[in-house]
Amino acid sequence: MRTAVVATLVLIATLAPVSAQTGGTVEPAAGAWKGFVISSLSELRAPPPPDAAASFKEIGQLREIAKHRDPAALDLIAYWDTGAPSYRWNEIAVDEALRRNLPVHFASRVLAMVHVAMHDAIVATWASKYAYDRRHPSEADPTLSTVLSNPRSPSYPAEHAAAAGAAAAVLSYLFPDRAPLFAKHVEEATRSRLLAGVNYPSDVAAGLEVGRRIVVKVIERGKADGSDAKWTGNVPVGPGKWTGTNPILPIAATWKPWVLASPDEFRPALPTAHDSPARAAEIAELKAFRRTPKTNADAFFWEYAAGGLRNYQYWNAHVGRLLFEYRLDANPPRAARAYAIQSVALYDAAIACWDAKYAYWLIRPVQLDPEVKPLFPTPNHPSYPAAHGCLSFAAATALGYLFPRDAAALSALANEASESRIWAGIHYRSDIVAGAALGRAVANKVIETMRIGDSQ
Repeated sequence: MRTAVVATLVLIATLAPVSAQTGGTVEPAAGAWKGFVISSLSELRAPPPPDAAASFKEIGQLREIAKHRDPAALDLIAYWDTGAPSYRWNEIAVDEALRRNLPVHFASRVLAMVHVAMHDAIVATWASKYAYDRRHPSEADPTLSTVLSNPRSPSYPAEHAAAAGAAAAVLSYLFPDRAPLFAKHVEEATRSRLLAGVNYPSDVAAGLEVGRRIVVKVIERGKADGSDAKWTGNVPVGPGKWTGTNPILPIAATWKPWVLASPDEFRPALPTAHDSPARAAEIAELKAFRRTPKTNADAFFWEYAAGGLRNYQYWNAHVGRLLFEYRLDANPPRAARAYAIQSVALYDAAIACWDAKYAYWLIRPVQLDPEVKPLFPTPNHPSYPAAHGCLSFAAATALGYLFPRDAAALSALANEASESRIWAGIHYRSDIVAGAALGRAVANKVIETMRIGDSQ
């Protein structure tokens, strides 16, 4: 008799829409947002979820799974439920880039691919969620115990599964030697939702399928982005030209951006002539600058701690912090969008910056005038525009749009990063100005491309 009553309750509750039974649903319109690789959301809509009878059987499965909620299982649930689904996978991707000591171009490519995949996968799940409006298991059967509160969005498909499937597949493509580890993370992330009792097994299966379908498009694009090409050019020779051998990654100037129409879309104007009064004034500024322990410390910080190879790590870390501060950690679409916009802006800015550097091959200050004494070795690539300006202002502009309360503070950090290159004696003033303008232009193009109506 009890089983029949519960089955009837499940049937009634399953038919009732989430929007009518829970307050404050999360981003019901997110399924209509723009994607980076999605051409039509209808193509990716999941099939209808199982009917009430099948849902009742799945609840029985969840009861059996719940019997395994030992301390290790509870810890697993807490780990994967921290923040939005993008949060943990972002950590995994950043750690992988750091583990391999990837330069900023390759690291930002990794993060852009991972976050584009998760963004589009989560947006696609949202289109299906509100099309089917499936209630969570314990909403259908209140006798089912859960570890977590139910998310304020429909249960099907599971966004944690979609994000896990998408992120792990991209990472496995990029780092095939680590594929077994990424597969293990997928299993843990999806099992945590079943152990917690907040998703049906069919929610998880549908989410994984959505993620898989998105990833096919992301990986296809990655294979054709030019990042595996080899540079076969020569360092040009002439007055005012950069001198040296083995310049850093000139081929990155030809990589395919995500949003820019071409790497040179916002290419800055010709730099000041090396023998002009304006260039002489810039050299004089570097020689006249009086260094202090504070400016030295800041210059070293932006070169070795927050800049150079790890620029992407520094700006990426702000996304996770700000998501929690803005209470968006329980809003998977917004969180995925923030990570994707910031990552794509940084990646496209890196390509645009390298396009300009290797279009002009501008000589570095210390090469033009040996009396300039840099604080540390000058990076092995041309001077104009300044990469710290390009990357820092791209990231700060994107983040300022996403988190407007912090826009001024983020812009101040980008300005400090740019000015630190003057303090270190490795860039002309015009490098800094052009880099900042280029970074802003790239970020604004990403913002406008991904704008949601008249809102953020």
